[in-house]
Amino acid sequence: GAHLVESGGGSAQAGGSLRLSCTASEFTFADSDVGWYRQGPGNECELVSMINRDYTTYSTDSVKGRFAVSRDNAKATLYLQMNSLKPEDTAVYYCAADYGLGGNWGVKGACSDARLGKYLDEWGQGTLVTVSS
Repeated sequence: GAHLVESGGGSAQAGGSLRLSCTASEFTFADSDVGWYRQGPGNECELVSMINRDYTTYSTDSVKGRFAVSRDNAKATLYLQMNSLKPEDTAVYYCAADYGLGGNWGVKGACSDARLGKYLDEWGQGTLVTVSS
């Protein structure tokens, strides 16, 4: 079936950079809205950035000017370039896809619960990003 596989997480110093990738298979990536969520310690699941099939983007205020979301439809891959990292960016990052285009990006609660629910069609397994000061 359809799935998403993330890569690129790891550790960085504050001020550093990381790039996350999320490769899709078994669904038409180009026709899908895709994005990144994160959940840090003690926090709820938060939509970080998303990019629609028409290439319109959204980013939460705390990452604007630092993170950039992009997609390569030929490679069926979603990216999140994270620059000027801060300790508060420490979180598990999940990619997600809405290929039925009837999804709900307004996730509440834990990302792990959202992955099992009906918000969106597909979620990755999550990748940990740790930023040290």
